[in-house]
Amino acid sequence: MQRRIVADYQLLTAAAVLSIFGIAMVYSAGQTDTPTIVRKLYRTQILWTFIGLGFAYAVSRSSVRFIEWMTVPLYAFSLFLLSLTLVIGTGAGTAASTKSWLAIGGVRLGQPSEIAKVTVVLMLAKLLSGKREPAKSLLDLWKPAIVVGIPWAIIMLQPDLGSGIVFIGIFFAMLYWSGVSGPLLLLIASPAISLILSFSVFMWGAWFFVLLALVLWYRPYLIEGIVLMVLNVATGVVAPMMWEKLAPYQQNRLKTFLDPSADMRGSGYHVIQSKVAIGSGGLFGKGYTEGTQKRLAFLPEQHTDFIFAVVGEELGFIGVTIALALFLWLFIRITKISERANDSFSSLVAFGLMGSWFVHVLVNVGMTLNLMPITGIPLPFFSYGGSFMMASWLAIGVLMRISGEGRGQAATLRR
Repeated sequence: MQRRIVADYQLLTAAAVLSIFGIAMVYSAGQTDTPTIVRKLYRTQILWTFIGLGFAYAVSRSSVRFIEWMTVPLYAFSLFLLSLTLVIGTGAGTAASTKSWLAIGGVRLGQPSEIAKVTVVLMLAKLLSGKREPAKSLLDLWKPAIVVGIPWAIIMLQPDLGSGIVFIGIFFAMLYWSGVSGPLLLLIASPAISLILSFSVFMWGAWFFVLLALVLWYRPYLIEGIVLMVLNVATGVVAPMMWEKLAPYQQNRLKTFLDPSADMRGSGYHVIQSKVAIGSGGLFGKGYTEGTQKRLAFLPEQHTDFIFAVVGEELGFIGVTIALALFLWLFIRITKISERANDSFSSLVAFGLMGSWFVHVLVNVGMTLNLMPITGIPLPFFSYGGSFMMASWLAIGVLMRISGEGRGQAATLRR
């Protein structure tokens, strides 16, 4: 029997248009009054995109069962690469103080965390799909927690807060899609919520009573309830110590998020210039390649982390709306692929990949508008970067395969 898989043209078109849009903005980001190395980086971005397309095509010609079979070795290999960053890693851009990139002889080879995002999704899907029913207690989630926790711990040692947030987003997205209840998800997230609210005694106290009521209502196992409350109390106590352990640039980013004007020429400079650029774009923008904040090089990292600010300045509200609408189209399409998948593994992989990109877009756009702390996280298909572009298109290849094998997509030519 020979089978032909019908291409998912909506998925492919959404990703392709986003990539073309992104390459155009990388080119624009390099058009400054004083020429820099960024001027020619759009050519490299085109090359990475075509390499990514090659990976996507190769993966789309395999099978979901082969992808599932390769999950464990791919996950192990990604952990090995992540571990190498602690030895020979280096930083770049707004993450210059991290060890996120693998480098040999001063040459950066890429970010293993980008590939790890894909392999963690695959590994979580393999684990969660093997369960007959959704997790009902915290103890049922210790294996998924380890799958995400190991790479997350390595990434936080680099330290790379942005990628760490993405892994947490993947974890919760896939637990939700696997059928874990909302109250249980809230209980899982409670230590992190306590950590965030612990900087205000009043807010933390109010949250603690809400959590206590939730525990009494949900009625987890006694030991789980006790451990959960102890963890929440502990995070409130250790928060000041954790703050002292943060690198100075990480502390400054959080302070800047609360009040950018406190250090307008230092840590607050990035977000202030980003808001000025986006705000000055108005409805229609200043014109493609004509952004003044960008051309005068006031806007930092304009080809990577803050490329969305270039979109806002040059294409205005209309351009920003088009970019976000394209992402929405992509997310809706992937959700439909998840719903139509033939098995739970495929469905979880698709939704997990969508969850990863959703967190990227949410945090990246949020930090350019000072709605999120600056974490050095790229915008999918837009920000310059070879490893992220290749990993994104690799994920598209996986999604194409899942879509092709989904209900109503496979076509038999000859029997």
